[in-house]
Amino acid sequence: MNAEQPTDDVRTPRAQLGSSPQHLLATLLGEYLDSADADLPSAAVIAMLREFGITEPSARAALSRLVKRGLIAARGNTRPPVYHLTPAAIARHRSRMRHFLDFGARPPHWTGDWVVVSFSVPSSGQAARHAVRRALTGHGFVGLYDSVWIRPGSHAGPVREELTALLHAVEGARWSVLHARFDEESGPHGPAAAYDLTGLAAGYTAFVARYAPLRAAARRGSVDPATALVARTSAMDSWRRFADTDPDLPAHLLPQPWPRQQARETFLDVHGALGALARARLVEVAAPHWPAAAGWITHFDATRDATRPEPADGPPGVPRRTG
Repeated sequence: MNAEQPTDDVRTPRAQLGSSPQHLLATLLGEYLDSADADLPSAAVIAMLREFGITEPSARAALSRLVKRGLIAARGNTRPPVYHLTPAAIARHRSRMRHFLDFGARPPHWTGDWVVVSFSVPSSGQAARHAVRRALTGHGFVGLYDSVWIRPGSHAGPVREELTALLHAVEGARWSVLHARFDEESGPHGPAAAYDLTGLAAGYTAFVARYAPLRAAARRGSVDPATALVARTSAMDSWRRFADTDPDLPAHLLPQPWPRQQARETFLDVHGALGALARARLVEVAAPHWPAAAGWITHFDATRDATRPEPADGPPGVPRRTG
């Protein structure tokens, strides 16, 4: 998780176990739309989410929440409403998709540097202490000791700013942001001990086992478009959690064998093989409510160059529009 996440005014839904309707909708928009110019009717959104068992009231609530978060905006005051992705959301989608699809493609550039945060909050500041821990987790830190948190790398600006915002008004609070190197980096008291690497490895292994039948079916060409849409979205939803939580440590700090590469190959096979099928199904369900759907719906494709994933072109003869 060394890659810095883009910062802007768009607040994307936090990932959680199982997809809430708004999280699922954010995933679909990020995967299959790549232009702020597309007019997206609410009825088309409802039809898309119906493929995942989401009811119409829940779909409308998801739309409303994403509007509040700045991910989408209403186009005028039409009835029924028409939405579009905001330019800021498009930029964030592209950055995030590249992060997800590029994650694990190469060993991390390792300098041995760590950012360390140490803080002390009086017993009366329990709410502030919890807020600090949530903020540190959001920035990719883990607790080495109770009030000493670490993350790999050297970029400390965002966490320093957030700690100042959270604690400057808390009487008696103290905090420090440090840069450190560990004398015994790979030992039992080193930084790797702060991570649940055994649990992470088990998660990768379970991912491989879960998607192995789908991977084989995709290679045989025996996956229908409706299944492809749901399965590909599920695979991305699972993989993005790894990309957001794996600290991307160097090999000498990891237990061996480390199963991430096998999981990445499984994900890329599923994601690449099912992309066109999933797109076709999404066009099929959206088109009755959105006649222009085929000209706007695309999909990200990492198979041509996994280090530079881009939205794939639409069907022959239909130019892909970009925002």
